[in-house]
Amino acid sequence: MLYLQALVNGILMGGVYATMALGLSLIFGVLRIINLAHGNLMVIGMYLSYWLFSLFGIDPYLSLFGTVCLLFFLGFLIQRYVLNPIIDAPEEMSVLITLGLGIIIQNVLLMAFGPDYYTVDTSYKLSSIMFMGVSIDVAKILTFGASIVIAAVFLSFLQWTELGRAIRAASNNRGAATLMGINVKKIYCIAFAIGAATAGVAGSCVSTFIPTSQGAGILFTMTSFVIVIIGGVGNYVGALAGGLLIGIVEELGAVLISGSMKQVLSFGLLIVILLFRPQGLLGREGEE
Repeated sequence: MLYLQALVNGILMGGVYATMALGLSLIFGVLRIINLAHGNLMVIGMYLSYWLFSLFGIDPYLSLFGTVCLLFFLGFLIQRYVLNPIIDAPEEMSVLITLGLGIIIQNVLLMAFGPDYYTVDTSYKLSSIMFMGVSIDVAKILTFGASIVIAAVFLSFLQWTELGRAIRAASNNRGAATLMGINVKKIYCIAFAIGAATAGVAGSCVSTFIPTSQGAGILFTMTSFVIVIIGGVGNYVGALAGGLLIGIVEELGAVLISGSMKQVLSFGLLIVILLFRPQGLLGREGEE
């Protein structure tokens, strides 16, 4: 029963991880930018939800709509005024700039909210339901459901809308997309903005059961990168599969070994997959 409990917890947490990684996969797949500020954008979503809940009593699952708008706008500005000017520079430039952005965001949050941890004490925070002898947290169920909806909207947008097709065209061949009349720089801004908004939504969702802290960004960023690489860089279905896999591995590992070894297992799995399948589980050969 203990393993079944861990498996259920892993699936629920994996859904959140998948949502978190979708935005990073989009940014890397389209812009080829290693966004080291991704986790910090997610933390902004957590603080925004905490702030709105504390002041106005707005539930994080409602405030996430405001988070989407704010993070989309912020992401658009970052790409437009910070990253687009170096679009043709070596990739190391974008790594350094996003690293700097992450540090700036973390320190601004530190000055604004201090080093303390904050919790969103919703009425259902400690509630759980029993199913086949397994206790399932209501907050995690709601977050998992929200993650499924977000992933479905995300994939449908890329597959069925004209803007989504333009993003995929820019991702596949920037030169050809330009010749087809696509404003690639504008597409890049929108892609980064969507990635940032997705991170913000994930932040709002996890704020219901993970304490909000300005220092959590680096862990979210590293976990997102592990998921994206395991699933296959730029492969959105792979990001979903990688998120679920990491969630299950972490929770089962916490039962089999120790809770403090969760991240070690994630990185261990990453090394194994890189050794035997460098392109990731669902990536195509040559994309590693």
